[in-house]
Amino acid sequence: MRDAPGAGTVDPMADLTAPAPVESINADFFDDPHARYRRWRAEGPVHRVRFPDDVVRWVVVGYPEAKIALADPRFRKDAGQLSAILHSKRDTTATDPNIVALLSHMLGTDPPAHTRLRKLVNKAFTARQVALLRPRIEQITASLLDALGDRDEVDLMSDFANPLPVTVICELLGVPFEDRADFQAWTKALVTVVGEGEEDERPAASAAMVGYLAKLVRAKQSEPAEDLLSELVLADDEGDRLTDQELVSMAFLLLVAGHETTVNLIGNGVLALLRNPGQWQALRADPTGVPAAIEEFLRFDGPVDMATARYTAEPVTLGGTEIPADEIVYVALSAANRDPARFAAPDTLATDTPTAGHLAFGHGIHFCVGAPLARVEADIAFTALLQRFPDLSLSPAADLHWQTSTLIRGLLELPVRLR
Repeated sequence: MRDAPGAGTVDPMADLTAPAPVESINADFFDDPHARYRRWRAEGPVHRVRFPDDVVRWVVVGYPEAKIALADPRFRKDAGQLSAILHSKRDTTATDPNIVALLSHMLGTDPPAHTRLRKLVNKAFTARQVALLRPRIEQITASLLDALGDRDEVDLMSDFANPLPVTVICELLGVPFEDRADFQAWTKALVTVVGEGEEDERPAASAAMVGYLAKLVRAKQSEPAEDLLSELVLADDEGDRLTDQELVSMAFLLLVAGHETTVNLIGNGVLALLRNPGQWQALRADPTGVPAAIEEFLRFDGPVDMATARYTAEPVTLGGTEIPADEIVYVALSAANRDPARFAAPDTLATDTPTAGHLAFGHGIHFCVGAPLARVEADIAFTALLQRFPDLSLSPAADLHWQTSTLIRGLLELPVRLR
């Protein structure tokens, strides 16, 4: 079994101690965060960490503590307050209203606002609704694989892992696919870590994204179509409707989260399999194991490294450490999912072993609303790859690099041999 002996028995409130010395995230962190997390976990479940922007935040790396922090209402999500706390730590009162506007979606709000927003979008992502999309996702997948033709080598990220979920989310929301280069460039700027003294492209990217989405919302208001964004424009729950700003932030969340997670679930999962060819062969022989394997990909090297930021509304004792009020807290999902206190042999990929309880999609009220869609897309993608290219292998010349982001855990490219 994947569960480790004694899993979940840690008392995160026991043995209050002083904070550990401040750690730092530097350039070598992004290619292998797991090495850093192993060291941090050995020293304790909660750490003060200096990020590249020179602001100290708290990072939770232990599984029991992560599960608590993801669900405890003392760790709040309000985007406006988070922005104010961040700027106070930078000794500046300047805020970017566009970034706050983009982040004021249901993932960046607390109840009761969160409850209201989630209710208006939940029905679009039920397992039943997502199942209706399967034939179209299969069609898109087949078309992308057909387009690879007789080529011997491809970049699986740009040629398959990226366009599949981008096409799906564009069609689902009613976003023009031809605009994908723009909104993906803005997204990359918004999720990339900016070091102290480096040029910050986020203000320009956030302004461009807000302008683009506001224009799109107005178009749906004038001429609604058969897509999810039009449904959200028209959604009415006993007289309650989304405001224009709420529509922009909701569109941002669904557009970005709706493709980034699946892009990197596919990329990270394929890389993990190619580095463990025996498990690729086992899945090729028995594709019915793909859904279970996807859960292991999510645990082993999921598409989200650290969950979106929280802040402490009051002093909170977690894992024996007191975190003061008004501190920014990140939950390292990648670290929690490899905690040996919860998972046996956590640094070993085991697609044939049940994986229960991973936190790749979060936990509590902010559990990823798009998880059913991501799972269906990944199931179709991996099944098709196994069938179409049974001898897929990593290119011998591959020099892999990862996004410099604490949010997204994803490859910049994945050169593979198809045959």
